[in-house]
Amino acid sequence: MPVLQKLVKDEGGKIILLVMDGLGGLPVDGKTALELARTPNMDRLASLHSVALMDPVFPGITPGSGPGHLSLFGYDPLEYDIGRGILEALGVDMEVLPGDVTARGNFCTIKENIVVDRRAGRIPDEKNRELIEKLKEGIKEIDGVQVILKSGKEHRFVVLFRGEGLTGSATDTDPHREGEPVLKSEPVDGGGRIADVVNKFSVLAREILKDEKPANGVILRGITGAPHIPSFPEIYKMKSLAIATYPMYRGIAKLLGMDVAQMTGTNVKDEIDILKKHYNDYDYFFVHIKKTDSYGEDGNFEGKVSVIEEVDRLIPEILNLKPDVLAITGDHSTPASYKAHSWHPVPLLLVSKWTRISGVKGFNEKECALGDMGRIPGIYLTSLLLAHAGRLDKYGA
Repeated sequence: MPVLQKLVKDEGGKIILLVMDGLGGLPVDGKTALELARTPNMDRLASLHSVALMDPVFPGITPGSGPGHLSLFGYDPLEYDIGRGILEALGVDMEVLPGDVTARGNFCTIKENIVVDRRAGRIPDEKNRELIEKLKEGIKEIDGVQVILKSGKEHRFVVLFRGEGLTGSATDTDPHREGEPVLKSEPVDGGGRIADVVNKFSVLAREILKDEKPANGVILRGITGAPHIPSFPEIYKMKSLAIATYPMYRGIAKLLGMDVAQMTGTNVKDEIDILKKHYNDYDYFFVHIKKTDSYGEDGNFEGKVSVIEEVDRLIPEILNLKPDVLAITGDHSTPASYKAHSWHPVPLLLVSKWTRISGVKGFNEKECALGDMGRIPGIYLTSLLLAHAGRLDKYGA
């Protein structure tokens, strides 16, 4: 990044990065969701511009959403280890003070001490808010540590712990798979006190929720404080706007210093309308589509296909803005057959008047493997976007 930062110019073209979360997949009956989807607009762009496969971290590594997005923004995810909790907390506009510790929470279904559904059937937002109020009433502090709770979408929530001596961090109570018990949180880097508070919170929450169905328990992950990380707009000299409906992605943009658009609607069309509304005000746009990942995690192959097709129908509206660079990709793969993030590389489409012509037949995993840019690390994406937008000087004499 230091070398790249020296080359960045403070002028150049506009860039749109469209991220379909969990875009990559595996074949079901011979075709991936991206192959089966009717995507005439993206297919045409792929044939006329550059495509590649991209490893968000490096081959064989299954990235979380945080590392996957850091890589897309040009940050080495192995250097910047950011907990999910802080991203979610910022995404729901919680005030995070020095010394605070945050965690991403899931309402879950527990049967005989085993987590049988990590998302409690994706309960409605209204039910989430009702349950959070119950927890707020029953858990105000633990051993002198203030407990602050805020609802997210569906099964998601954020918990913030505020008090003296909350150093270090702690391991997740989320087992990250069903059929396992809620884990005991263990200290990390001197986080003995926070681990103890987290474990007591889990027990208290379970008692309060014991008569609820299906959300009768909680699991926590990404238990950490706020890290220090360089500002994206300052490094890359671009006024930047994030357009995202889910807190975690709004949070990572906020952490990196991007402006975050106020959202009223929640569908893809609403996000594209926001893009059009603010297009003249910014240089760089991060547009995040969540449902491709959600359907993948739920094993809903047809749902994932439908979202991809919905995005494709809106591509002409994006192209009408005449961006200098449009990139379409994912932060990781979430195959519906696998029902989880996976290590498979993600497809990348790069549109600019300066790209080569790939000549491939469409935008999907198989065709991108034949692309003119080959297989690249995700951390290289931002430099490619800057170069195609005319925002990088030459390196060396």
